[in-house]
Amino acid sequence: MATSAERSMGLDLAALDAITEAVESGAGLPDVVRAAARALEASLVLLDRTGSVLAVAARSPADERSLLDGAPGVVMIELRVADTPVGQLRMRARAEPGPALVRLVTTLVASEVERVRAPARASQEASAAFLRAILNRDVLESDEIVARGSDVGIDLTAGGSVLVARAHAHVTAEEGWRARVLATAERGARAVVATAIAAHAARETSAAEVVVLVPGSDDAVARRAAEGVLRELQAGLSGHTFAIGRSRVATDPLDLHRAANEALLAVNVAEGDEERPLLAFEQTGAYRLLLSAMSEDPAELQRFYAETVEPLVAYDDQYEANLVRTVEAFLDNDGNVAGTAQKLYTHRHTIRYRLERVRDLSGLDVGSTDGREKLSLGLKAMRVLGVAAPGGPATEPGAGAGRVPGR
Repeated sequence: MATSAERSMGLDLAALDAITEAVESGAGLPDVVRAAARALEASLVLLDRTGSVLAVAARSPADERSLLDGAPGVVMIELRVADTPVGQLRMRARAEPGPALVRLVTTLVASEVERVRAPARASQEASAAFLRAILNRDVLESDEIVARGSDVGIDLTAGGSVLVARAHAHVTAEEGWRARVLATAERGARAVVATAIAAHAARETSAAEVVVLVPGSDDAVARRAAEGVLRELQAGLSGHTFAIGRSRVATDPLDLHRAANEALLAVNVAEGDEERPLLAFEQTGAYRLLLSAMSEDPAELQRFYAETVEPLVAYDDQYEANLVRTVEAFLDNDGNVAGTAQKLYTHRHTIRYRLERVRDLSGLDVGSTDGREKLSLGLKAMRVLGVAAPGGPATEPGAGAGRVPGR
């Protein structure tokens, strides 16, 4: 008669055989994970290294949600092939599986993830390299852009448009959150245009910034793609705020570099407008006049910003005084102090005090036409340069009469 240890070993081997058979038959990750769940007597969720769900083997939708939320009792196992992380397995076991069995099963699952996802990763890296080459103007012939685009599966014969998506985390961000932003933004665009490609922006910022290239000359399609990106980001990443900028269509592939600058300008302006997180270049109004300055002589634009609004930004950073937002509201209300106070939910005396501080710091008097014009252009330069306006409650001496809700 077989001992309990021998029976257990027989069950383990049978379970491993089921996983091996699923792998060898090419059944796909869902079947492999279901076989792994049976082997471990557990509920499982398999994620790739960006946090996207690849497969689920759970007893109910509620069970699946608790696995995704990392509820108590859920074990998170990093999957690696050699020293390279390829994903994560989240497990809630109904019985205690042996460590050796868990290691064998996770090794098999990790190998299958790497086998299935490696071609997609290689394709994504090639697409990202192509996109960066366009934006850096490393390719200077339209025909070459079209040919290289064809190599990565995107048709730019009729040109295309560019989206820039920016995400700010307002909660403790998990490792790999930037990769999740990229995957989510790309998924949103591809729901509308299956061949859209995306890559992280080259510049380093505290935000996650993604550039998306949407092929084709149809502006309405590009608009829907931008809406799809925003919708997916809002649905998939709680605790974050987003801004999306969309360029005009570039019918000549050589103009995609210009389109990228337009999208960047639009996203910078969108960050200053809480009511419109998605902005097209055509909707940026007078900001459009500064696009050539941003492209051709950004140093001059930086100097103008430094001479007008930068002292207010520095003061706000130090004292949380909300001078910048006060000037914005004052100009939006045509220089009306009462209307500004109402918009900012604070007292008129506080508004007057802040405007005096603006004059002291910048040398610009909001009571004069010249002062208002320079401050207005300085605020626009701030947006075009991508400088985030500080916000927060007013705490500097003399501002005790009112408090402004933080942004």
